[in-house]
Amino acid sequence: MGITETMLAARLYGPEDLRVDQIPHPGQPKKVGQVLLRVTAVGICGSDLHTYQDGRIGDTVIKQPMILGHEFGGIVETVGENAKDGNFMPLIPGTRVAVEPAQACGCCEMCKHGHPNLCNRLHFCGLFPDNGSLSHYMLIPGNTCYPVPDHIDNAGAALLEPLGVGIHAIDLAKIRVANSVAIIGAGAIGLYILQLARLSGADPIFISDKLDWRLDYAKKYGAITINCDKEDPVEIVQKATNGRGVDIAVEAAWGDSSVQQAAEMTRLGGKLILVGIPGSDQMTLKHSTLRRRGLTICMARRSKHTYPRAIELATSDKIDLTGIISHRFQLKEAPEAFGMNLAYNNGVIKVIIEI
Repeated sequence: MGITETMLAARLYGPEDLRVDQIPHPGQPKKVGQVLLRVTAVGICGSDLHTYQDGRIGDTVIKQPMILGHEFGGIVETVGENAKDGNFMPLIPGTRVAVEPAQACGCCEMCKHGHPNLCNRLHFCGLFPDNGSLSHYMLIPGNTCYPVPDHIDNAGAALLEPLGVGIHAIDLAKIRVANSVAIIGAGAIGLYILQLARLSGADPIFISDKLDWRLDYAKKYGAITINCDKEDPVEIVQKATNGRGVDIAVEAAWGDSSVQQAAEMTRLGGKLILVGIPGSDQMTLKHSTLRRRGLTICMARRSKHTYPRAIELATSDKIDLTGIISHRFQLKEAPEAFGMNLAYNNGVIKVIIEI
């Protein structure tokens, strides 16, 4: 395909202004280690919805039309000089891959200490000013590509990214067998965290959400479910644990009043893992709750070193990777997909856009 040809891409112009445009094809790899990827599937993440709704996420503001999307997989079309995958193996055209959206420098203090998710020169697909994956083709570093077996389909390849976020949250929690866990939010990442916590030996596991259809999925995965619009989740957890609280609480919702709820569910000396992102970029916690409980708070920054484990879990069917998909759209339908997902109607759990 020549570089003068065009392709479709879903670009955000401002709050809730997503348009499918005809834009130039990115061309062939130009840098050492780079590959041209044909995108096959993209998942819509809660952080994408923040950016879509507000035209920003945190203090990162969209200043010009930008392609969204960071949960994705594809097929390697062509490879640049010395292009190697995330396992340091040569990449071959035609290889199906899942893609780590975070492009760390590998040289800064945090990278050298094994924390590429905290790289201070990080580029991240779909975070301004870096374009994302909602397009037919894109140029990416080969070392962000992880080959996937046939057992994982195109949508599954895209979902390895949110599964990785769940794995990172579980890593931070350091769950031990028979630890009690409470999860706020039964969206895609909350449901993955639930499955991973169960796999890690946690019991019991409580999960709260306001959408009954999400709680139905959580019940299928073995959780004690709480509809937070109908009953007080803190009261239920405290009563079920005889006033002790849970060992670990994970906030995987929208980071608002749910953070304080999670803290109030946690036992003395327990852990609070924060995964959700507040739309206001503000978090409010009652100081006395944290102080008197002596809580350890861990902020989950995306994921790190998770793709090989995520692929193994999905390949061995230890995790239900694609069962949470509720809707599928085509790229030309991206504005409709984002609008429906933001409204949280029609039984939405996880939306996949097929390219």
